Amino acid sequence: MAIAMAGKWQAGNLPAELTSLIGRRGELDQIRRACRRSRLVTLTGVGGVGKSRLALRAAADLRPEFSGGAWLVELSPLVDGPLLPHAIAKALRLTDQSTRPMAEVLAEHLYDREVLLVLDACEHLAGPCSRTITTLLDAVPGLRVLATGRRPLAIPGELVLLVDPLPVPPEGSARPASGDAVALLAERATDTIPEFDLADQDQEAIGRLCRRLEGIPLAIELAAARLRDLPVAHLADRLDDRFAALGDDPIALADPPWHPGLRTAIGWSHELCEPAERLLWARLSVFAGDFDSEAVREVCADEALPEAHIGLLLDALADESILTWLPTGAGERYRMLDTLREYGASWLRYLGEEERFKQRHREHYLSLAARGAAGWLGPGQISWYDRMIGEHDNLRAALEVALAAKDGEPALELAGTLAFFWHGCGYAKEGRHYLQQAFALDTRPGPALVQALWADGHLAATQGDSDAAEVRAAQIALAASSGDAYALSCVRALRAMAGVIRGDLIQAMAESEPAYRSRWEEEPLTVAKLVGLHCRAHALTADGRVEEAVAVLEDARTLCEQCGEQSMRSYGDFLRGQAELSAGRLDLAVTYGQAALRTRRRLHDSFGMGLTVDLLALAAGAAGRAHRAARLLGLAQRIWSTHGQAQAGVPALVAARRTCEEQARDLLGDNAYEVAYRTGFDSDIDAGITYALEPEGEGLHNGLG
Repeated sequence: MAIAMAGKWQAGNLPAELTSLIGRRGELDQIRRACRRSRLVTLTGVGGVGKSRLALRAAADLRPEFSGGAWLVELSPLVDGPLLPHAIAKALRLTDQSTRPMAEVLAEHLYDREVLLVLDACEHLAGPCSRTITTLLDAVPGLRVLATGRRPLAIPGELVLLVDPLPVPPEGSARPASGDAVALLAERATDTIPEFDLADQDQEAIGRLCRRLEGIPLAIELAAARLRDLPVAHLADRLDDRFAALGDDPIALADPPWHPGLRTAIGWSHELCEPAERLLWARLSVFAGDFDSEAVREVCADEALPEAHIGLLLDALADESILTWLPTGAGERYRMLDTLREYGASWLRYLGEEERFKQRHREHYLSLAARGAAGWLGPGQISWYDRMIGEHDNLRAALEVALAAKDGEPALELAGTLAFFWHGCGYAKEGRHYLQQAFALDTRPGPALVQALWADGHLAATQGDSDAAEVRAAQIALAASSGDAYALSCVRALRAMAGVIRGDLIQAMAESEPAYRSRWEEEPLTVAKLVGLHCRAHALTADGRVEEAVAVLEDARTLCEQCGEQSMRSYGDFLRGQAELSAGRLDLAVTYGQAALRTRRRLHDSFGMGLTVDLLALAAGAAGRAHRAARLLGLAQRIWSTHGQAQAGVPALVAARRTCEEQARDLLGDNAYEVAYRTGFDSDIDAGITYALEPEGEGLHNGLG
């Protein structure tokens, strides 16, 4: 039997602090104490008051007390409530491609762990948050939740803490420039103007400025960004004028009510922007999460905002703290705080341009998806993987806009075009969620429907749902036009997969025959063709025809190498490892298993890593290397715990692993087996995979480059 244990899990995913936290010592003590005595603590308060920052610092302080770590789930980009469990799973680096509800998978994954979840910005998903948190707290005894939002979640047992603004110097104080609000202004001003010295400033104006902003941290940071252009006294006067004119603001932001100090600061910052900066601010509100300048040019540029000006405008908004600049390995990206995004969105509605720019956003990400689909089976596959993962929030936003359209074809087209993303990047459940909604809107025959049906059928098959794969195959046959060779290849691939899942080798062989016969034809390589070849190889191996299986896999590998494809090639390498293992060629089984593992690690594919580490454990066991087998079994189980279901529940894989466990335990004895298993299970996953890829001392030769 596999061993389940808490182990030494990763510390979490909390981001590094980029700026210092000013004050808040008492609030932090209160939050830490609250989290120790209550399983659900919610920080409430007005926008911009610093709830997220406090939650993150408190979670970082508490992290050593949770063996399972502290994990941040950012909810502001999420619109679709049913995807909340998926967002939590993504933050936890948990992937699951089974058909089980994600909330159930989460509960099972977290059951024996002590974990702190930080759910940030819950207000727009209060109902889904309440339901999901209640389910998880009931099922996971070691779970604690620290949530932030403008309103309580109204869950029994919830402990609500109100976050107040920073203290400001009282009017008439003998020290008019003292206190936490002033300290924050001074530090952020120094970030903007290195030579800034609080002692050289107009002390009364500093105090008046902080009072007018009412100690709201975001408002103070916006003001600090303007000190490079305006002296403090002028700033304070402008804010006084702005506050007096607050009732004339055309942007109605009454639900939830904004703090007057924050609304004053944002409106005043908006007025100080150049007209083009204000227009770009409004248009940027259609983006979710972070975004790059290329997307901004495609979505936001027109005759009013020439493309050539976009770069300078982005820099200006970043200098003014409207945008946060995010340098990444893939280039520059930008992000806008939720409160500022809401203000921009209100202006976009006021200008009557909300629908237009949401549609432009959707069209841009459909174009990106189409380019990704075309480039996926090619040398840029890894780059496309990284890029699409980085655009996940915006892909969701584009899908939500498409689903809201009266015409269902845009949703069908986008969800189907993203087939490579749903499968190749590990989002089978989410993909099927969006595809089901698209099918409910539009089932008109045509290429968009064929592609969406293929996407859903392929995902269903990877989840082990052979019946759904067969149904989608039949629907493709009805939806496709006569002579559509691509549609026919999709039908046969789905039926071949269904045969493999059910153990119907005759069906798998028959349906994969055309893919095999046409493998060298001059036509673009497709996932459907590679699926057919892999199904054929699996059936041949299961039928004991190993050499024929190896020949098919060699052909599939050659096809992948010719176009630079890596993901499907690595699954072919896994199948080749299985074939070599069944033939007793253990060195080759390890060679191909390790080749597959390298790619699955690069693609962060826990499902593929679990399969390949299990394969390497079986090879070690078959070679009599019981210690290595036990350690790899422990590592594999650790990896499977991030997937949600060990061996994906496939009976043959479960049985093979169980046999390997029993043989290793018999050879080592219970105590030595437990020690070796725990060594693998408790290791850092990257370190464990490095061990799995190093056969030194095992007498195994890696013959692949």
